[in-house]
Amino acid sequence: MKTIQIGSAVQNIRKWDPRKASSSSFTYVDLSSVDQALKEITSPPMLQAAEAPSRARQLVAAGDVLVSTVRPNLNAVACIPPALDGATASTGFCVLRPKPQELDSRYLYHWVRTTQFIGRMVQRARGASYPAVTDKVVKSSEIPLPPIEEQRRIAAVLDAADALRAKRRQALTKLDSLTQAIFADMFGDPVVNPRGWPMDTLTKLGDLNRGVSKHRPRNDPVLLGGDWPLIQTGDVASSGGYITEYTATYSDVGLAQSKIWPVGTLCITIAANIAKTGVLTFEACFPDSVVGFMAGFEGAGEYVRCFLRFLQPILEMQAPESAQKNINLKILRGLQVPIPPQESMTEFAERVGEVNGLSRCGLRQQASLDTLFTSLQQRAFRGEL
Repeated sequence: MKTIQIGSAVQNIRKWDPRKASSSSFTYVDLSSVDQALKEITSPPMLQAAEAPSRARQLVAAGDVLVSTVRPNLNAVACIPPALDGATASTGFCVLRPKPQELDSRYLYHWVRTTQFIGRMVQRARGASYPAVTDKVVKSSEIPLPPIEEQRRIAAVLDAADALRAKRRQALTKLDSLTQAIFADMFGDPVVNPRGWPMDTLTKLGDLNRGVSKHRPRNDPVLLGGDWPLIQTGDVASSGGYITEYTATYSDVGLAQSKIWPVGTLCITIAANIAKTGVLTFEACFPDSVVGFMAGFEGAGEYVRCFLRFLQPILEMQAPESAQKNINLKILRGLQVPIPPQESMTEFAERVGEVNGLSRCGLRQQASLDTLFTSLQQRAFRGEL
C-alpha cells in the first residue's frame, strides 16, 4: 500500500494569544483534558482570556486530530468533536488538520492509536525524565494511504468496533460505581468520616514503596522488548481498578535495573496521572512514577483502593505542577485515613469480591473486543480489511 508522510496531507492551523484578545473566555484543551483510555476529550475547562496559560495558543476545529508530544508511550490522542469547534489547544499537542480530499480525519485518528505509530514516536522521543517528540517528528512519520473512499470505509468499520468496546466499558464502570456505593454504605464518605473512625496514616494499613527504574534514559531501547511485563502510569489509569494487561515489557537488562512486584500489589500513580489505582493480577515491574502498596492484612488492599478513589480528585487538584503534575511518596505515607475495624474491611473485601466476579466476566468480554479491535486495526492498515 502507498505510504506518505502525515505532514504532506495536513493543513496549517491558526495560532493566537488569548491574553491579547478582547474575548472574555475560551474553552481550553490541555493534556489533562484527554482521557488516555477512551482517547476522547473530557470536561475541558472554560478560562478567562486574561488568565490564559502560556501554552494556550492553537485554534482547533472539528475533525482535527490531537497528538500529545509529551510521553508518547501514553498515547494521549483525540479527535476534536463538533462541540469543541473553535476551542484552543495546548502547544503540548501536535494538531493535525487533514486536507479533506486526501486524508480522512477518522482514518488518521485510528492510525495514531496503532502500535506502529506509538512505537515510532517512542523511538524518536528525547529526554530522560520527560520524554517528548516534536511536531516535526509527528508530521514526518508515515501513514498508509489508500484512496479517500477506502479510508472512510476503514474508519467506519473501526468506529463501529470501537463503539462496542465503549459500551462494555460503560457496563464495567457501573459495576465499579457499585463498589464505591458499598464502601460509602459501610464506612461513610472517607473525606468527611461521618462514622468518626479513628484516623491514622496510610502506613498503618500496609507498606508503600516507589517502583524502581534506575537506568537513564528510561526509554533506552536496551531496556525494552523482553518477557517481563512493565506497567506504566497510563496502564494503571486505564485499568478500571484491576490491571489485566500491559503495553510494554522489560528485557533482562530492564529487569536487572528494576524490581518484580507480586500479584495483589496495589499500584498508585504519582506523576502525570495522580493517585489512579490498579491491583496487579500478574507479576510485573513498574517505574518510580508508580508506588506499590502491600496490604498489611486481608481486606486492607481493597479498602485503600476504594478510599483513594474518593480522594483522587482532591489529590489531583492539590498536586504541584511544573512540567507535569506530581505527588511524592512522603505525601502518600503521611496521608490521613479513617481506620475502621479490621473485620469490617475484610467483610468489605468479600462483598467487593462478589462484584468482581461479575466484573471478571465483563473484563473477559472486554478483552475479546480489544483483541478483535487490534486485529481489525492491523488488517485495516495492511490493506486486508
